[in-house]
Amino acid sequence: MRCTDWCVSIYLKIMKYFYVYVLKSLKSNFLYVGYSEDYRSRIKCHNNGEVQSTKAFKPYKLIFLEIYTNKTDAKRRESYLKTTKGRTTLRTMLKYTLKNI
Repeated sequence: MRCTDWCVSIYLKIMKYFYVYVLKSLKSNFLYVGYSEDYRSRIKCHNNGEVQSTKAFKPYKLIFLEIYTNKTDAKRRESYLKTTKGRTTLRTMLKYTLKNI
């Protein structure tokens, strides 16, 4: 491994990321937009019924994920995607994904 590869590898491991994710219920057309610093464990919580707002529509499939290096940017994006305009944008962006689930 070259020094640059090694340096990048170490940097990526210590860098903190913030995630905005979209889950699609496998039971209905329900979409859930969320934010987390550990999206994998958060999705497990949703699928285990540990989140009140998503409990009724579990199980879920991850259909969209955005990665940010700044927490404020991630939270602002989550808030936007939860608005009417944001949801419309999301459904347009994921038109074919939503058809195939």
